[in-house]
Amino acid sequence: MGKSEFSATGVGIMRRLRSLTRAGQVRVADGRLALLTSCGRVIDSAPAREVRVERPWFGSDDQAVIAFNDTRYRLRLGGPAAAASAPHVSPVRRLREAVGQARGGGLSG
Repeated sequence: MGKSEFSATGVGIMRRLRSLTRAGQVRVADGRLALLTSCGRVIDSAPAREVRVERPWFGSDDQAVIAFNDTRYRLRLGGPAAAASAPHVSPVRRLREAVGQARGGGLSG
């Protein structure tokens, strides 16, 4: 991948009620969003134009629901790395902005 537009580590990734990883990665680069395990194995990826980023109906500010490839994933983006990188901006908002920029528009979702 080229220069990352957005990258977060230590991300909890769930599909339905099943936890896929508690220390995964989310990366938006080269017009694609990728979900990866802590070892860098791709869980799923898709072009940014096919990704929807939403806030869950309930949950904290560090959680997002993303949908692509007919699958919904629940992400927990919080953690020390996220708080240190931009303490005044929600990691979910930064993800939404990165996906929007990768698809050539504003905020997605």
